[in-house]
Amino acid sequence: MSNRRSFLKKTALGATALSTTSSFGFNILKKTVLEDQIIGHGDFKYKVVKDWAQMSVAHNPILNCHEMQMDSKGRLIMLGDHTDNNILVFDKSGKLLDYWGTRYPGGHGLTLHDEGGEDMLYIVDCGWFVDRSGKWSKQAGTVSKTTVDGRLLFTLPDPHTIGAYTQEQEYLPTETAVGPNGDIYVADGYGSDFILQYNHKGEFIRKWGGHDNKDKNYNLHNAHGVAVDYRNKKNPVLVVTSRSDKSFKFFTLDGKFIKTVELPGAYVCRPVLDDDNIYAGVCWSENKAGKRFSNSGFVTIMDGENKVVSNPGGDAPEYKNGKLQQMYQSEKAVFNHGHDVFVDEDKNLYVCQWNANRTPPIKLERV
Repeated sequence: MSNRRSFLKKTALGATALSTTSSFGFNILKKTVLEDQIIGHGDFKYKVVKDWAQMSVAHNPILNCHEMQMDSKGRLIMLGDHTDNNILVFDKSGKLLDYWGTRYPGGHGLTLHDEGGEDMLYIVDCGWFVDRSGKWSKQAGTVSKTTVDGRLLFTLPDPHTIGAYTQEQEYLPTETAVGPNGDIYVADGYGSDFILQYNHKGEFIRKWGGHDNKDKNYNLHNAHGVAVDYRNKKNPVLVVTSRSDKSFKFFTLDGKFIKTVELPGAYVCRPVLDDDNIYAGVCWSENKAGKRFSNSGFVTIMDGENKVVSNPGGDAPEYKNGKLQQMYQSEKAVFNHGHDVFVDEDKNLYVCQWNANRTPPIKLERV
């Protein structure tokens, strides 16, 4: 969290919002020219769409662009952590249709779930925020269920209040997923690194993960994301991010460990499932000496066998003797810190970024 804390403190104190959107999250420090640039590898190549979002960040300010989902009307719903407008709603052309939300200063995780033909949002406030005076602060995180226009339906209980956490264990959730029976899974990725499972009414069922398990396979470090993997329709499973370990871990829906997929060099955020593929924003990568550094993100894409097949904004994935080699950001950098990916029906990508000059999502058009 030190990088996050330093960035937000500096920007809250000194940065001013851009009057119009330009260089949308592109690595301005490296002054890369991106007009019509093609990135990616194999069958997963994309044209970088310059200035996709048609909006003014002076009127609708962004601090960090965290996650995006699409509702049943084809509207793209973006969550950020600026309380002038936590939620920005776009059409696929990038036109801003609506905005709302002032109660989520740590707006971080966004899940959309169809419940009986009605779209519902699960909004995660991770608890880290910058107040109006520019002071970096932390409060208890929350998970809220709302309608797509922001009407609050309920908030999941804090695990301290139901005996699931000791008072010493922090609760700073980062993500949710909804299972096939309506169970809600919460990844406590900035807190104590547990996965918490609730039923559809918000009643606690169990938790697993954390740091001190006898079986080290259950240990999670920065459990930043969680998603349900329906690729085997008869046996859906959970994919959980262990970002500091640069890996995804797979579990049954009741928390039994299955396997780990390592992603050397890539500090991945939440897994995003589409058809047979897993997509993820990479928030940081490493240099040749194995040290994480800023403005080093990209996107990674895995196939149905969990093999990396493309790294838009990164170097081509390489396997030696069946083992994935360390992955790096491309020298022609496109992204600062990839945080989330949304895949539309045409297989275009919309990439949200943390710490990226207060910019909206970047669109990658499939070619």
